[in-house]
Amino acid sequence: MDRIVTFGEILQRWSPPGAQRIGQGNLWEGQVGGSEANVAVSLAILGNDVEYVSRIPKNIVGDNCLRTLKYYGIDVSDVVRGGERLGTYYFEKAADLRRSLVVYDRQGSSFWSCAPGMFPWKEIFSRSGLFHCSGITCAVSQSAADATFEAVRTAQEMGLRITCDINYRRNLWKYEGADAHATLNALMQYSDYIFGDQDEWAVATSVPKISEEGMMADSELDMEAYGRYFDEMHRQFPHCSEMMLGLRNQIATSHHTLTALLWYKGTIYRTKIFDITHIVDSVGVGDAFVSAYIHASRKWPGNPQRCLDFCTTAAMLKNSIVGDYNLVTEEEILEQMP
Repeated sequence: MDRIVTFGEILQRWSPPGAQRIGQGNLWEGQVGGSEANVAVSLAILGNDVEYVSRIPKNIVGDNCLRTLKYYGIDVSDVVRGGERLGTYYFEKAADLRRSLVVYDRQGSSFWSCAPGMFPWKEIFSRSGLFHCSGITCAVSQSAADATFEAVRTAQEMGLRITCDINYRRNLWKYEGADAHATLNALMQYSDYIFGDQDEWAVATSVPKISEEGMMADSELDMEAYGRYFDEMHRQFPHCSEMMLGLRNQIATSHHTLTALLWYKGTIYRTKIFDITHIVDSVGVGDAFVSAYIHASRKWPGNPQRCLDFCTTAAMLKNSIVGDYNLVTEEEILEQMP
């Protein structure tokens, strides 16, 4: 089965124009996004058969979300309509040395109140080969976390490959009894592929990160230390065959360096360090990485170096695209690959 299924909360993103702060916003720019939807859109643009599953309100706002996803060729036939409203977030763009700022407004949303039994997972997975999920869905609410675990258990029972983006968002884990470490660690136990940066891996595993602060384009990485690091990750997640670690250094708002490591069936691969000097919008860079790796691993199976180069290049290019989605094609990525 070639179909890919993603599951998560689609969101309305609001931003004041330019470098204005949230408190200055008299005019607001709106976009539809959210991590798992971003992955779905990018996978569809790269030519994959994709279904997106979520719960959204049955009103004109929810209708607009579906139209947006359908525009990119994504199947939304199993999206559940219900609940009171769409989740939103307010995004203040970074400027000079001032970091970006995100304020979530998701409590009480349609997805916040989703629960096990709402989604026909066996029917959905009967026509699918890979399921992508994210730690964000488990951070929204306890019932959303329960729905996520229902999905991954069903996917595993039915023999699907499972990909997991750790996607730790500190500001979301607010509900009573929320335990990011325990929940993310449990979710990752089901996963064949795991994605995350060092801070996210540290939350999920309690393993300290390897410092790469000040990483520049000509920096040398401590590969022996990363060897020990991935040995411990493999010990914790023996089911996982492919683990990705993203490394990014934010030199200034518009200047980052970016690279990644891949643990593939016992061997570590690395790609070049990209020097990105004119960032337009860094939202969704991780989602671009995830979607491009999923695409590459299916198109060039058994070629981990090519897959890693492809997805890191895709993430690099996302910095040039306004909005959540990585609107670049396979051909454009291949042109820029090292």
